[in-house]
Amino acid sequence: MESISIVEKNGPNYALLEVAGTVNSYTYTEFQEKVYSLIKETNLVLDLSRVVNLSSSGLGVLMAAVDDGEEVGHKLYVMNPSEIVRLAIESTGFSEMFPVIYSLTEVI
Repeated sequence: MESISIVEKNGPNYALLEVAGTVNSYTYTEFQEKVYSLIKETNLVLDLSRVVNLSSSGLGVLMAAVDDGEEVGHKLYVMNPSEIVRLAIESTGFSEMFPVIYSLTEVI
């Protein structure tokens, strides 16, 4: 059974989602709801270090969230992407859309 775990934490100028497991067409709904609601409120940091699968459904959520954030002046950051996530993002040809950070101190 594929599963996803999402833990939300809040910082001074961002929300952090620690995501673990699989983000695909079976699990992305919870991910999508949290990402879309938070990016409208503040900068969003996605810790994707424990994601073992990121499908096109998950990538679509990320791409739409970047656009939603830009509309309201918020940024989406990918923190510590796993190798699977890094390769999935690179495969889109839109790597420059997703600022990669390695520490929360890098959030503007």
